[in-house]
Amino acid sequence: MADQKNMRDNGAFFAQVRGRVQGVGFRYSAYHEASRLGLTGWVRNTYDGEVEVWAEGPQESLDTLIQWLYQGPPRARVDEVDAETKSPTGAYRVFSIE
Repeated sequence: MADQKNMRDNGAFFAQVRGRVQGVGFRYSAYHEASRLGLTGWVRNTYDGEVEVWAEGPQESLDTLIQWLYQGPPRARVDEVDAETKSPTGAYRVFSIE
């Protein structure tokens, strides 16, 4: 029963991050930030030079990660973040780099 309550209290988002976001440690840094926030999900590069993020967890932590995505690591240049609210799946136990 507690797991169902936690699922209701949690949120999720899918984000696409555009700019100079590959080859600058973006995935590694996003992984550490999401893990620090206690989120689950993944981060991955796309073939067209973007980074995609799926994250699940407490809404406050999700909001913090979204704000971080707009900045990224020091060597990144983020031009755009397109984040969509989603329903959490509960399918992930950790945050990983894909």
